[in-house]
Amino acid sequence: MYDSVKRKGGTQRRLSAISAIIVLCAVLMLTGCNPAAPLREGQPSETGDTAQRETGKKLTIVHSLPSDTLDPHNTWVPLRAGVSETLVRLDEKMQVVPWLATKWETKDFRIWSFTLRDGIFFHDGTKLDAAAVKASFERGIADSAALSASLKVESIEANGQELIFKTKEPFPAFPAELVHPTASVISTAAEKAMGKEAFNKSPVGTGPFKVASFIPGKEVALVRNADYWDGKAKLSEVKYQFNSDANVRTLALQSKQAGIVYHLAPEALAAIRQDGQLSIQSVTSLRTHYFTYNPKSATVQDIRVRQAIDKLIDRDAIVKDVMLGHALPANGPFNSTLPFGRKGGYQKLDPQGALELLESAGYKKNAKGKLEKDGKPLTLKLIAFSGINPELPLIPQLLQSEAAKAGIELKIDSVEYPDVYIKDHNDWDLSTSSYLTSPRGDGGSFLNSAYVPGESYNPAGVEVEKLAPLLKTLNETGEVEKRNMLTQQAVEVIMEAIPHSYIIYPNILVGINKGISGWKPGAEEFYIVTNKLDVN
Repeated sequence: MYDSVKRKGGTQRRLSAISAIIVLCAVLMLTGCNPAAPLREGQPSETGDTAQRETGKKLTIVHSLPSDTLDPHNTWVPLRAGVSETLVRLDEKMQVVPWLATKWETKDFRIWSFTLRDGIFFHDGTKLDAAAVKASFERGIADSAALSASLKVESIEANGQELIFKTKEPFPAFPAELVHPTASVISTAAEKAMGKEAFNKSPVGTGPFKVASFIPGKEVALVRNADYWDGKAKLSEVKYQFNSDANVRTLALQSKQAGIVYHLAPEALAAIRQDGQLSIQSVTSLRTHYFTYNPKSATVQDIRVRQAIDKLIDRDAIVKDVMLGHALPANGPFNSTLPFGRKGGYQKLDPQGALELLESAGYKKNAKGKLEKDGKPLTLKLIAFSGINPELPLIPQLLQSEAAKAGIELKIDSVEYPDVYIKDHNDWDLSTSSYLTSPRGDGGSFLNSAYVPGESYNPAGVEVEKLAPLLKTLNETGEVEKRNMLTQQAVEVIMEAIPHSYIIYPNILVGINKGISGWKPGAEEFYIVTNKLDVN
């Protein structure tokens, strides 16, 4: 059934092997052509001020998602790189716990009082008090439409170490929204002194590391913050690098040029396991890969066409042949193992059922076996990722193969960021999407972001009839079990309308040099560079 796709995958693997030396050269360019750099000890720092030029341990980390800015309110990188922090964070059980704030309380779910830790200072020496944090949130709300929409803040008051938010409406999930990396607390005094452009290349936060230099789209060089409030970091320097090529990332690990590498190429896992110095963490993530249907496309406006495409997605083959078992088939936006996840089975490959739906929509096969309606062939355009996670370019190819068997021509147009493309274009029918659907340990944020027009995860302008009143009730509910029940009800409404086809819940594949200690990857994908991270 999957021979054509498997042959293509085999060809790709052979080509990868043949071009290994070329890719390794790219790895050496990525990591500065120094095989010993990631794990060596006792080498003097080459970046930072005199106080930072001390002997210590260094590490290189490679992630898949490049960024051209370090603006803390519009990218996740500063928090991931240990530069900035938030008022609250997620623990290993995905519970919201204190971080820069020690506690919080509310009486009406609209007025929230946070008590800040005392004795914390930003990298520039500015004290972390309520006035400084108020200025940070005002800056973030002004500069980030997504942050402003998610927080729904009407006003902020500062009194010593007490920060009081008033939201525009009762908002029981407000503390969970403060977990997000774009809610990072930064020094606006430093921004004023540096200027916005310089600040967005070298933001000033409270984290265990400072930015020494930044090469947009390639690397953040970090040096230890010797005065970090929660204990000086074990490492003196970290290179946090970006590369969208899975083969380059994987070879960076295998060649020992990097100590931690995110989103490994699945076909390389067997070879990595044979290296006694390396280990692999396959972490159940909070991410979901899915297809978004264009609500402006006349073809997929017909729900029967969307239902048919959903039946042509071979989720089992994607898990087995693309992810090599490191994923679960998706039956909705949230991993079914979560308390608010949808229970029950997932849609299996059903080409006969798909054909029946399309025939009921007026499509018939012509003499060449192609489906057509009113003399026009059924042709669909799919916008796909060109890189980033290694599986994302392959999933559309599997659908293309099954669609062809059914008599549908599926044209794939690969772009770097599909969501950017579909926001500004209407010449498409479906698009690949991939988001952390429950990064705050709750489903409400994703439902609001993905199904309310104008929100950050909804570039296509998707709307679902009957969903709005459920979301309103969910947004006003604080009790966890009731929120879980409302989330599941909302998902059933979504699955009936099928504006998206949920494909898989991929694991995070992280390669780690066994010389690294005090660290493991988290499902939330937030906290990567920490003060506990160490190399032996």
